[in-house]
Amino acid sequence: MAIYQRVALIGLGLIASSMAHAMRQGGLAGEIVGHARSAETRAAALEIGICDRVFETAAEAVVGADLVVLAVPVGAMGEIAAEIAPHLAAGATVTDVGSVKQAVIAAVQPHIPEGVHFIPGHPLAGTEHSGPRSGFATLFRNRWWLLTPCEGADPGAVARLRSLLEAMGANVDTMDAPHHDLVLAVTSHTPHLIAYTMVGVADDLRRVTDSEVIRYSAAGFRDFTRIAASDPTMWRDVFLTNKEATLEILGRFTEELFALQRAIRLGDGDHLHEYFTRTRAIRRGIIEAGQDTAAPDFGRSSETATGPGPKAKG
Repeated sequence: MAIYQRVALIGLGLIASSMAHAMRQGGLAGEIVGHARSAETRAAALEIGICDRVFETAAEAVVGADLVVLAVPVGAMGEIAAEIAPHLAAGATVTDVGSVKQAVIAAVQPHIPEGVHFIPGHPLAGTEHSGPRSGFATLFRNRWWLLTPCEGADPGAVARLRSLLEAMGANVDTMDAPHHDLVLAVTSHTPHLIAYTMVGVADDLRRVTDSEVIRYSAAGFRDFTRIAASDPTMWRDVFLTNKEATLEILGRFTEELFALQRAIRLGDGDHLHEYFTRTRAIRRGIIEAGQDTAAPDFGRSSETATGPGPKAKG
């Protein structure tokens, strides 16, 4: 049964296309329309059937929609919100899938007209792939989708959006935006920055040739490269808009790194063993929570008929 009669997807990349596949599979939307800046992307969306109609402008796409999903880079949210604001239907819900919430709220909320519900959101799901052809219906299955409703949000609108997300297979939780940004700085943003740095370091070590880096990549470096393959525009915007929380966690990381350097330099095996035992327990907790698998390849070595295996996304 359709939860929304017309869903407008603004931006047609991995998350939006996966939402479309999941909604079609579950009959959760009467009509799915979309917008992308690229004519090639719009054509692909029609070709693979993720949208019933596509539009050259976001303003055209949102007309008559009772759910609008902003699936564009965080840095573009404000401009899109300003464009679509005069064309939003009364009673419609606007949500987003950005990895940062305080900056999105600051950019979008001032443009939302009276009578339209703005419910910021963030699906903790993704792969290193992008574009409309990368989506698949099971991307959100047993993954968390965080909602950060603003003060005074309509409970009925929040419940309706939650029902859609849960019907797509997601686990839904709510939290305030500042806490979201701090949590994600720990679980996603800083790890991505470290991964980018580690891959950059390997590139700079001229004593290790490119062929050796590629040929002899063990699981650790290989998974760093998987994370570092994420969309550069998205991650540029994440770090520019979640600056304070990311810098706070980077500071803590630097302190921990110095402590480990000292332990290695002094040959303090007890400190290293205790530290690694504690961090190993966190890994076990992630597996027990069903957010990854204990398989040596982390469950991501092959692609199934439904698409690439899940990988955490910020």
